[in-house]
Amino acid sequence: MIVQRLGLSTVLLERGKHPRFVIGESSTPLSNLLLEDLATRYDLQAIKPLAKWGSWQQHYPAIACGLKRGFTFYHHALGLLDAPDPERRNQLLVAASPHDRIADTHWYRADFDAFLVREAQNLGVDYIDEVKLEKLIEHADNATLEGQKDGRPISFRVGFIIDATGPRGFLHRVLELPEAELPGYPSTQALYSHFSSVKRLDEMKSEPETPPYPVDDAAVHHIFDGGWIWMLRFNNGKTSAGVAATDEMAAKLRLDEGACAWERLLTLMPMLNEQFSEAKAERPFTHVTRLSFMSAVVCGNRWALLPSAAGFVDPLLSTGFPLTLLGISRLADIIEHDWNSTRFHTRLQRYARQTMDELQATSRLIGGLYANMSKFPVFAALSLLYFAAASFSETARRLKKPQLAPTFLLHGHPVFGPACGELLKRARCLHTEQDSANLIADILSAIEPLDVAGLCRLDRHNWYPVDIEDLFRSASKVGATHDEIAQLLEGCGFYG
Repeated sequence: MIVQRLGLSTVLLERGKHPRFVIGESSTPLSNLLLEDLATRYDLQAIKPLAKWGSWQQHYPAIACGLKRGFTFYHHALGLLDAPDPERRNQLLVAASPHDRIADTHWYRADFDAFLVREAQNLGVDYIDEVKLEKLIEHADNATLEGQKDGRPISFRVGFIIDATGPRGFLHRVLELPEAELPGYPSTQALYSHFSSVKRLDEMKSEPETPPYPVDDAAVHHIFDGGWIWMLRFNNGKTSAGVAATDEMAAKLRLDEGACAWERLLTLMPMLNEQFSEAKAERPFTHVTRLSFMSAVVCGNRWALLPSAAGFVDPLLSTGFPLTLLGISRLADIIEHDWNSTRFHTRLQRYARQTMDELQATSRLIGGLYANMSKFPVFAALSLLYFAAASFSETARRLKKPQLAPTFLLHGHPVFGPACGELLKRARCLHTEQDSANLIADILSAIEPLDVAGLCRLDRHNWYPVDIEDLFRSASKVGATHDEIAQLLEGCGFYG
């Protein structure tokens, strides 16, 4: 849609047919801010309402989605009952919005993707589906894509190709691109489906205090040693749920047995077993034997991989959407300002380096989390590295100061980036409780200069609401005045 808006002839080629099932469903505050910025910058007015729950429901109530007020984490010991935890040491709740109207969303991809395709066509993009591409031939001034449709040969002469076909997708296969290793990340597998009739946690158990948001209206993570279960609720009665686990744990759970493996896993987690006691899988289970991936090459003379095609780490922390939307924003800027210029390929190479650097930074963080799934206080503290970077980045961008946060997870920040790298190295070799305690203290020290969300407040006992005073107290960290923060809050709809 953006390239079409920029006046170039555009064709969208689809291997399958919409609507279709796919996962990768949970947005984040940074994702929605990037989506809103792109819609504004390139006049995609039909897309803009999708950036918030309230405007989505107002404009597109027929497009299914889920309400995401934050990130919910519970820790479990497989096979044991969850013990009462008044200090909340086995849970972590991080709010992302103060109320539903400006909340984030889970994208029910069958509806969402089909809507995007229709909008692309409305803007004049040529759309051809059920195309089986087989070959790319590069020429001096253009390239040719060859394949089949309806059993007949079909070809396209193109100036540039953007590959959005996912990990190990079209260009990776036909160009036989090499793979690169994701640093610090274990080999993992996944098993997932969509379900109906999944009970809500807040209807099964009550908290002695009111949590910062309804715990089910979130990206819900159930953590155990060696893996975790995700749950995302949609407003059409369906729930996306699945498990990601290290190869060792996947073998113990026998994830390759599909539905039987899922049922066995639930019996080891009493709270989830009750939650799914009346649930029904609405589609066959999908077992992914190799979850992570990174291409060693991200662009060529006449092509570039979107971040979603260049690599994937893990669903943990919902990093896929912001990574890809950052990539879309960068590629759009390159095409807008340097198409057919002498700077085009130089900027493409920079895009490739940024894409790989951000995938690697994500890998180190998620790898550190996997290494500490049995030590939930450490896991929770490491998670704050993500939430501190994400909330700082969102605030900087809303203040129109993107230069303060140009990279994902702030990995390029001159102080926070190296400090985060060292902390994640230490997280992989904790031998004593004192090692863990020291690491947690040092994590809080590292995030404090960037903490605009009150994440360093120990009195909150792992429940972090959206508190207006946190932002006002932290105005100097983003070089802002009290009035500028007030304008930011007014502009983003904070007051409802």
